[in-house]
Amino acid sequence: MNAEAFSSPLFVKRATHIIQEIAGLADAIDFLNEWPEDRRDLIHEAALRACYDAYDRRKPVSTARNAFFGFAKRVAILEDPTSAMQWIAACRSGSGKVQV
Repeated sequence: MNAEAFSSPLFVKRATHIIQEIAGLADAIDFLNEWPEDRRDLIHEAALRACYDAYDRRKPVSTARNAFFGFAKRVAILEDPTSAMQWIAACRSGSGKVQV
């Protein structure tokens, strides 16, 4: 298992109909760095700092996951993993091949 992977992924609403899986530190850091500057606050800053500290091995990855979870919940973008997984499973119905 990747040392930077979360014990279980988190799912967040990126836009109205887009759900993103946050599976580890790199995903969380990218997401937090892309968060609009005018919507950043102390919770965002704390989550980003926790992710960088975990990336540098100064904190456990679980601390970063918990911080990201708290941020996502606070800004109301946390998605229920059960509904996210059902949506992902429904999208995998084809073979992936282009038919001509």
